[in-house]
Amino acid sequence: MKNKKNPQVSIVIRTKNEEKYIKHCLEKIKKQKFKDFEIIIVDNLSTDLTVKKASQFTKKIIKIKNFTPGKAINDGIKISKGNIIVVLSAHCIPTSNTWLTNLIDCLKDQKIAGVYGRQEPMKYTSAIDKRDLLTIFGLDKKIQVKDTFFHNANSAFRKEIWKKIPFDENVTNIEDRIWGEKVISAGLKIIYEPSASVYHFHGVHQNLNIKRAKSVVKILESLENFKKKDNFINYKNLKILALIPVKGKSISFGGKPLIEKTLKIIKKSKLITDIVVSTDDKNTAKIAKLNGAKIPFMRPSYLSKLNTKLLDVLSFSIKSLEKKNFYYDLVVVLVDSYPFRSEDLVDKMILKLLEEGSDTLIAAIKESRGIWLTDDDKVNLINNPSMPRHLKKNHAYITLFGLCCVTHPSVLRNKNIFDKNYSIYKVNDILSSIDINSFKKSNNIEKTLKKIKLN
Repeated sequence: MKNKKNPQVSIVIRTKNEEKYIKHCLEKIKKQKFKDFEIIIVDNLSTDLTVKKASQFTKKIIKIKNFTPGKAINDGIKISKGNIIVVLSAHCIPTSNTWLTNLIDCLKDQKIAGVYGRQEPMKYTSAIDKRDLLTIFGLDKKIQVKDTFFHNANSAFRKEIWKKIPFDENVTNIEDRIWGEKVISAGLKIIYEPSASVYHFHGVHQNLNIKRAKSVVKILESLENFKKKDNFINYKNLKILALIPVKGKSISFGGKPLIEKTLKIIKKSKLITDIVVSTDDKNTAKIAKLNGAKIPFMRPSYLSKLNTKLLDVLSFSIKSLEKKNFYYDLVVVLVDSYPFRSEDLVDKMILKLLEEGSDTLIAAIKESRGIWLTDDDKVNLINNPSMPRHLKKNHAYITLFGLCCVTHPSVLRNKNIFDKNYSIYKVNDILSSIDINSFKKSNNIEKTLKKIKLN
């Protein structure tokens, strides 16, 4: 540290309970061959010995309460004296005494906005994080002209660039990626320098922390270079089948066969291209045809027994259609016993499946009341009824397969809906979840429901 009053480099280190690593980090910095630097600690109210240990190496320690990663860096730079800023995570430990020299050397070129160095895993870093670090931070030096990736756990940039483009103080993650996009958009370059290497405990993706990942993606997709461009999916060109399995005679309810109501709703879809009713009953088949559905085959009697599984019926139906050269991109399964199904449900679920890339999307409704699961003689509580519903953080969801299920033909063909990538579509309309089959033997409920108009 040659010139304490006006050092060439200011090293800004953000901390939050880094007692385990901070001493190792600062000792490695102190041993650097390049000595003209100062160290600035920006601490987010640590409750351990981080600050006490850091104070043995520097007196420049500031504390911030309302922490964001960008604000921490900016606040540190505001009290800095150097014309080159180095940002280092407290749990990053330089691997050699030439780390600092190698990191800042590239900044002699005025067209270089920033430099970030290699990050190597520690011995006890998790396998997932090791994979991330070893694959992302390679051994070849890179000059990035279009690539906006920048990682400030181990980085450097000139203060004059920061004055024009400070770090975003509002985002909770990837402030470095946002900064990288801004400097590249300004016509500057970024360098990846593998010889400026540090040991880093965790990986770029934080051991696959899903909550953090969603936050990162949300921020990235707000940036111009990362905005979703998935308009390559031409919904008009997709062949989407509505498949309705009906065993025996369709139930009459409200003076009409329920198959009529179901077909009426489906025909309002803007995305369904074909409607097929899979039935073993000639009268049901006749009604279906009169209401615009196709009956390419009749369901065999062996698939109409009491113990017949719905997936067996659906698998048979898809295979029968494909034998007749009817091929589809998606299949929407609907059972006719849900007369209060909302008219826009089918299209909304189709679009959601295409957007999220699931193999299967199943309608489901939230159940906040107490739920017990029986296993032989044991009764297990899986949803506590004693807590007020509005205070519950976890909720159970009841799947309504018959209300609507959007999936791919291969899933039905192989009968592996719950073995593949499936998700649920949360239905908020309680009325639409009513399955008439559940009330067939209850005259009182049936009389009540019949008061609701079905047309």
